Amino acid sequence: MALKNFKLSKTMIHLLFIVSALGCILPLMLVVSISLTSEESLMIDGYSLWPKVFDIAAYKYVFSGAGSIANAYAVTIFVAAVGTFLHLLVTSMLSYSLTRPEVTYRNALTLFVYIPVLFNGGLVPSYILITRYLQLKNTIWVLVVVYLVSAINVLIMKNFFRSIPNSLFESARIDGSGEFRTFFSIALPLSKPSLATIGLFTAIAYWNDWMTASLYIETPKLYPLQYLLQSLMNNIGYLQANSAASKSMEAAIGMLPSEGARMATCVLAIGPIILLYPFLQKYFEKGLTIGAVKE
Repeated sequence: MALKNFKLSKTMIHLLFIVSALGCILPLMLVVSISLTSEESLMIDGYSLWPKVFDIAAYKYVFSGAGSIANAYAVTIFVAAVGTFLHLLVTSMLSYSLTRPEVTYRNALTLFVYIPVLFNGGLVPSYILITRYLQLKNTIWVLVVVYLVSAINVLIMKNFFRSIPNSLFESARIDGSGEFRTFFSIALPLSKPSLATIGLFTAIAYWNDWMTASLYIETPKLYPLQYLLQSLMNNIGYLQANSAASKSMEAAIGMLPSEGARMATCVLAIGPIILLYPFLQKYFEKGLTIGAVKE
């Protein structure tokens, strides 16, 4: 009887996971289907998981400025790669130093790091700091600096480093290892799960960031992908809202693939970043649990 109940419960768990997976996959399939359906068919037939009238007009419209899209992809890939690397480097070095007993006033420094979790200086001080003092406005580095340090990630990695036995670091010092060598040869290799988890979330944050560009970027060649796609959708909305102003434009505007273009931009935005998940999935469980356990 117990074995039968165990099999039944296991079946229920499998069904629950299947339903959860379908809940994640079906919306993505619907987005792809809408992006490949003609605008007229969407207006008449509505949405479906398979395009009733196949059409790539939405992608043609999005890629009508192919040079801009390619340049935006290059900017976003550079910002996401460099920003994630620097974020992990700064975060790991800061969190590691906060766990070392020989660091003076480390408890006060930890409190200083924790304060931004509770209080935020606001947009105006940040804007003044970046534009007036750091002189980063209209440069690609402003897209990197805004997410360079996260107090939450520092505290997560701090707890992760505390879970590493201190005897490993003491043995390294006895063998003549310096702080930098101990950090890069022992601490970082042992913290791969935490680094992978934080790195993925940071890369997604960089990839999806458009607010920074809207505040600090004025040169089109520095537009990241998300901001460019948002501008594209704003242009479609503007043309549709003002179509009555010019009868000569009514026919052309009526053919704009507004709904399909929205979904096409979603596909283009999530396509590359979603490829990171299969490579980092194995680190998630350990990275999230160990980094969150306080000793």
